[in-house]
Amino acid sequence: MRAIRVERPGGAEALVATEVDGPTPGTGEVLVAVEAAGVNFIDVYHRSGRYPLPMPTGIGVEGAGTVIGLGPDVTAPALGTRVAWLGVQGSYAERVVVPADRAVIVPEAVTTELAAAVLLQGLTAHALTHDTRALGPGDTVLVWAAAGGAGRLVVQLASARGARVLACVSTEAKAEEVRRLGADAVRVTGDGVDVAAWVRGETEGRGVEVVYDSVGAASITASLDACARLGLVVSYGQSSGPVPPIDVLELSRRGSLFLTRPTVFDHLVTPEALASRAAAVLGAVAEGTLDVRVHDRLPLDAAAAAHRALESRATSGKLLLLP
Repeated sequence: MRAIRVERPGGAEALVATEVDGPTPGTGEVLVAVEAAGVNFIDVYHRSGRYPLPMPTGIGVEGAGTVIGLGPDVTAPALGTRVAWLGVQGSYAERVVVPADRAVIVPEAVTTELAAAVLLQGLTAHALTHDTRALGPGDTVLVWAAAGGAGRLVVQLASARGARVLACVSTEAKAEEVRRLGADAVRVTGDGVDVAAWVRGETEGRGVEVVYDSVGAASITASLDACARLGLVVSYGQSSGPVPPIDVLELSRRGSLFLTRPTVFDHLVTPEALASRAAAVLGAVAEGTLDVRVHDRLPLDAAAAAHRALESRATSGKLLLLP
């Protein structure tokens, strides 16, 4: 079968399309024909070695497709069932083996492509807005990279919970998109833009209760400065580079702030937790209350081009690879 492999950490050129032996499902596993694989920043971190993996390795952790084989003890999901998954390394491939109890059944009203586009980022956004802090009316939040795959979902879910949403984007076109999704105020960032000062101006000097920061090194200081007393900074990505070490006294100096670096996988430890959160997110997609945008669909062999586009901030929404 065709799959994308990484022999050693590097740039996008490290992604190599090659022929490999197809996998065989073992105990507790199903074999899936991949119809779409999601492209995420975690894949960039795996490829570059920022999040080290044993090499050589397959790449990609998210996708959706149809069950075509069952392990010896598996009866569900049945053959022919459409499923989606996250956390399965090697998803940039024509076929992948998925633990049966981690295969999320895709509702009839949701296309396979949309399931692949929303699962990882949608479950992340749901956890951030429902558990990292349970948002509600009276909260004001700041969302960085608000037009990205995860950011646009955070905007929608935060707004749906009654929070006032301030959003940062890189272009005016993205600003219009984010306003349509429910952001109450949007700022186009760039050289010389003081985001913290803008936030203070939008909040009568108070700052926001929660900052959702997926940018990292380039934004963390502004995130801390934009936070209200006793507020929470949620660092959930590092598209501009890793966040440098922070003196914990800075948290007290800025108003006894809280700082966290969550991962969605800690919210999905049990099959029941995965099923419940996935049902909420995919249900919202099926109902049309959660807007999922696919920025582009590329063939599997174009994985390097997909990574370059993601890293250049040229995307708005999700990139998919179609084997």
